[in-house]
Amino acid sequence: MNHAATAQQLSSLLSLQHPPVALAFTDQPPDGIAQASKAVPSACTFWRQAEQGTFYATAAQHFNCPVGSMVMGFELPPAVGEQLGGLVQSMCDAHYLSMDEAAKIPTVGRHSAGIVYGPLREFPLDPDLVLLWVNVAQAMLYSEAAGRAAWTATPMEVSGRPGCAALPLALNSNQPGISLGCAGMRTFTEIGNDMNLAVVPGSALTGFVDALAGTVESNTAMRSFYAGHKAAIG
Repeated sequence: MNHAATAQQLSSLLSLQHPPVALAFTDQPPDGIAQASKAVPSACTFWRQAEQGTFYATAAQHFNCPVGSMVMGFELPPAVGEQLGGLVQSMCDAHYLSMDEAAKIPTVGRHSAGIVYGPLREFPLDPDLVLLWVNVAQAMLYSEAAGRAAWTATPMEVSGRPGCAALPLALNSNQPGISLGCAGMRTFTEIGNDMNLAVVPGSALTGFVDALAGTVESNTAMRSFYAGHKAAIG
C-alpha cells in the first residue's frame, strides 16, 4: 500500500483539517524508529504528537493514563491497576460512569510491548488503525463510505466515553467507527469541539478509500441536484 497516496486521498476527499495518523501495535521495539522522549498525561496525547512525526511509545509510557492503557490492551503492573481502580471509583463518585460499566469498556484483544505512531503519509509499517478528525459534514461522508448509512446495513456504532474505546471497537470488529470522544480526550488532545474521532482498521483501509471516492462523487451530484431544486422553488 502506498501510504502517502492513501493519506493524500483521505485528506483531499474529506477535506481534512488534520493529517491522518496511523498506529501499529508491536511485540518489541522496532528498529530505526525513535522512542518518545517526553512524558504524556494520556494515551490519546500520542495521537496529536503523531501528526508531527513517527515514534515508538512503550506500554509503560502510556501508564499515566490507566484507562487508556487498559483500553490499548497493555498488561498493567499492580500499581497502575490500583490507580485504574481508584480512577474508576472517582468517575463513579462523580456520576460520570457507573460501576457496572467498567468491566464492559472495550479493550484491544492482545498484549503488546508498545505502539508505533506517526503520520499515515510516512508510516513505515502496515497500520493496525488509522485515525481521522472529522466534523459533522465529513462524518456524513465517512459513514456513507463505510456502508453504514444504508438502511439495509447495520448502523455505524457511535461510541462515547472513553474516546479511546473507538480504537478496539474498530480493530476487533474490522469496521470503521466514530467516537464523540470524552472530557479527557478533548482536554488532552486539545482538539476542536467541532471534531469527532473516526477510526479505520488498517485491513479495511483500501476498500474504504475506494468507497469514499464514490461517495464523494455521488454526494457532489446530489448537491448539484438539490441546489437546482432550491433555486427553482425559491
